[in-house]
Amino acid sequence: MPSDNEDDVGDMFAEPEDYYPPTPPPTSVTHTLASGRTLTLHLVGYSATEAHHLWNGSRVVSDYFEALPARVASRTVLEIGAGAGLPSLTAGLLGARRVVMSDYHDVEIVQTMQKNIDVCEGADEVVAKGYVWGADPAPLLAELPEPEAKFDVLILADLLFRHSEHETLVKTIEMTLSKKRESRAYVFFTSYRPWLRHKDLVFFDVAREKGFLVEQVIDRKMEKKLFENDPGDEEVLKTVSGYELRWPESECEL
Repeated sequence: MPSDNEDDVGDMFAEPEDYYPPTPPPTSVTHTLASGRTLTLHLVGYSATEAHHLWNGSRVVSDYFEALPARVASRTVLEIGAGAGLPSLTAGLLGARRVVMSDYHDVEIVQTMQKNIDVCEGADEVVAKGYVWGADPAPLLAELPEPEAKFDVLILADLLFRHSEHETLVKTIEMTLSKKRESRAYVFFTSYRPWLRHKDLVFFDVAREKGFLVEQVIDRKMEKKLFENDPGDEEVLKTVSGYELRWPESECEL
C-alpha cells in the first residue's frame, strides 16, 4: 500500500547493481628505445585525467631526449601530468640527476607510476608524486638534492587540449623551473581536435605573457593517428609538435 510519508520512496529510484559498466582493467603497452631496449608501461584501466593512454607526445619527447641525452643528463627533471611516465623513465635511464614523475594525486595513478618505476631497471633516481597543477609545489621541490632549488627540466606531454588549465600549467612552470640559462620546459602535443588547434596554441600566448621565451623545436609525423576513430584532419592528428620554453636572459641567475 502507498506510504503515508511522501518522502518514503524506498528503493524506487535505486540504480540496479549493473547500471554502470565496470571500470576497465589495467592495461600495459610497450615502447622501444633507440638503444633497442623495450620498456613495458603499465596504465590504469580508466582515468578522468586520461592517464589510461600512452600519448604520442610522450613517445616523441622520449625520442627527443635520446637524440641528445645532454638535454637531461646530470639535470633535475619534473614531469607534469605524466600518466605512464615514459619521458621520466627515459630521462632517468639517460643519467638525469633526479626525476620527479607527477600526476593527479589519485591513489591508483600514483601507484601505477610507481609500478613503472619499480619494473624499470636503471630508474633509481626516479620518484612518483601526486600533484594538482597550480598547487604549492613544495612536495615536488622537496625531492631535489639541494634545498630551495628548482628543476632544470620540465616535461609537459599532451596536456594542451585542456584549455581551461593553461593558466595553471604556466603557473606551475613559473613555480618549478629554475632560472638558469640552460633550464627548459619541453611542451610536446598533438591537436587531437584539429578544429580547436588555435585554442591549444593559446597556451604559448599565456606563457609569453608571463615572460617566457617560446621556440618550436620539432614537428614529427607519426605513422598513424593515436585514436583510429578521431574525426578531423588526419595529418594534424598524426603530427606531434614540440616547443621549448625558457626564461629570458634578464631573468636568469648569474
